[in-house]
Amino acid sequence: MSAVNILFLGGAKRVAMAKLFKSAAARRDLDCNIFSSELGTHLPIAAVGTIVEGRRWADADIYEHLAHLCDKHSIDIVVPFVDGAVAVAANLHGMKPEVFVPAASAELSELMFDKVRAAEFFENLSLPVPPTFQGCEVTAPLIAKPRHGSASQGLVMIDSESDLMQLADRNDYLIQQRFDHREEISVDCYVSVQSGEPLAIVPRRRLEVAGGEVVRSITIDSPRAVELVRRTLEATGLRGAVTVQLIHDLDSDGLYIMEINPRLGGGCVCAVHAGADIPGMILDEARSVPAAPASYRPGTEIARYLQEVVFYND
Repeated sequence: MSAVNILFLGGAKRVAMAKLFKSAAARRDLDCNIFSSELGTHLPIAAVGTIVEGRRWADADIYEHLAHLCDKHSIDIVVPFVDGAVAVAANLHGMKPEVFVPAASAELSELMFDKVRAAEFFENLSLPVPPTFQGCEVTAPLIAKPRHGSASQGLVMIDSESDLMQLADRNDYLIQQRFDHREEISVDCYVSVQSGEPLAIVPRRRLEVAGGEVVRSITIDSPRAVELVRRTLEATGLRGAVTVQLIHDLDSDGLYIMEINPRLGGGCVCAVHAGADIPGMILDEARSVPAAPASYRPGTEIARYLQEVVFYND
């Protein structure tokens, strides 16, 4: 059996995804070894992989350090799981092209993590986004999102012009129309790094979220969402693993792009169990094997639970 070595960046809690990579590898007669670059050692990923000493993504020696890890552990694939690691992984691929990175370019990734620039980018591509406040008279209700925020942290609800005036610095926020009667849809995707073809587009509804992490989710049958996301992926030129967040205004029936995270989402395991073998696609493309497009099964529901990993501090 041949071996494939995968380095997770910020994959401390991604035990379920690591198991899915191992299962996909076994179906391809591959022995999969998981490594994860972390700042600590007592983390859940230790249950299925090896934690290696990491660096902060902004550290001056981050690329030298990651290149050393890749050489030391014969890394074949690098998978980023947190926002700050995506551009780092893309730049690392530029330094070590033999290492496969299923992610967008560093420039495109950084643009996606700036909500103001991303909304302008989508509008320029004629992709639907919620109406954006441009400094004219306020039309409530609005929502202000920190332009570099994540996990729905720091959101400000605006119901009047006086609420808007209380924002410390409007340039630090993306301010858009708020839809109070809405449905939010997460769409897990994989776009071939080789061809640019969308191979998996799986919409799901988040049923329960705790601490910014989805703990219950179900795949849904939404041809409209699939078509919008397909158009978005083709227009933006994104590659690799992508999570698209959509919002459906139930009053007007409008469907809009909220944001795009150019990486594997925490709830992507739901898409895999529904039939979209994204870990397998990554393994295939890393070995220059054409990956086949996947369909999915609507109504696939996952419920996540806590499980202990024990460390003995003797």
